[in-house]
Amino acid sequence: MVIPPVLIVLFIVVLYVVSSIKILAEYERGVIFRLGKLLPHPKGPGVILVFAPIDRMVRVGLRTVVFDVPAQDVITRDNVSVKVSAVVYFRVIDALKAVVEVENYNYATSQLSQTTLRSVLGQVELDDLLSQRERLNQHLQQILDQRTDPWGIKVSAVEVKNVDLPADMQRAIARQAEAEREKRAKIIHAAGEFEASEKLSQAATVIAAEPVAITLRYLQTLTEIAAEKNSTIVFPLPIEMLHLLRQITGVEPKGPAAA
Repeated sequence: MVIPPVLIVLFIVVLYVVSSIKILAEYERGVIFRLGKLLPHPKGPGVILVFAPIDRMVRVGLRTVVFDVPAQDVITRDNVSVKVSAVVYFRVIDALKAVVEVENYNYATSQLSQTTLRSVLGQVELDDLLSQRERLNQHLQQILDQRTDPWGIKVSAVEVKNVDLPADMQRAIARQAEAEREKRAKIIHAAGEFEASEKLSQAATVIAAEPVAITLRYLQTLTEIAAEKNSTIVFPLPIEMLHLLRQITGVEPKGPAAA
């Protein structure tokens, strides 16, 4: 049985058309080069036709890419060697530029992130690196976003993930933190003593106006001591009573009471 040439040609055309059908997901765009020239608009999403070998399509994903920057050796401004790792979030906003302006935008962005991380963090001191993390993240994001904008890349965020300190520096920071805590404890203790002295001064003023208040305080103290079932009771003797006894007897008391 001889197949008519028309059917053969028709079969080849149908096969060619079927092979030219491409399906792009919602987050994908197709950059088309027709005879080596870039078409002005990317295609997709959905079903598109790519007529090979006249057309050549490059798929570009528009989803956010999370790139883990490896630990970089950084020497801070105060000459401390640390290892810093970070995370970069970026996405393609212009598929045409991402294909035409740079050979591999993922690799280019990753390398730029590493060099920028080393250069920026090398200009700050260790204390700023540890305490002003948010400001440094914003500064890194602005620099990367500005440099990748010609590639059609938008860097949405940069986060410094981990800072590894040398062991001797960790011990020095621990000693510094301990000294700072002791400083705050002494200040709080001194403030408490100052407030207590003010309250005692006010109490002395009240007792001086009403001398009987000190007797009531003595009785209250005895009640508190008796509640603990102690065999020994210490009863405070007012110094005024000693002076009264000296006036009555005419005998000078010996020891500390004479003062």
